[in-house]
Amino acid sequence: MAVNDIDCAQALKRLIEFIDQELVDADREVIERHLQTCRSCLSRAEFERALKARLRSLSHGDVPSKMLDRITSLMQGF
Repeated sequence: MAVNDIDCAQALKRLIEFIDQELVDADREVIERHLQTCRSCLSRAEFERALKARLRSLSHGDVPSKMLDRITSLMQGF
């Protein structure tokens, strides 16, 4: 493993920040390198992107309030 390489646990911990483009260039590049070589983490990133896109496409009226509460609760854990 190169000096700037990270393992899956480290990549997954920063994945949402990566998807939301909240990382500085150096950190983003480290995650990108990891995703280029790790099929498992790449699949997770693709899933997270698709999920975020789907959630954005829903209006609040389309999402049951119980689900919104659960999502909010889960997001507060990050």
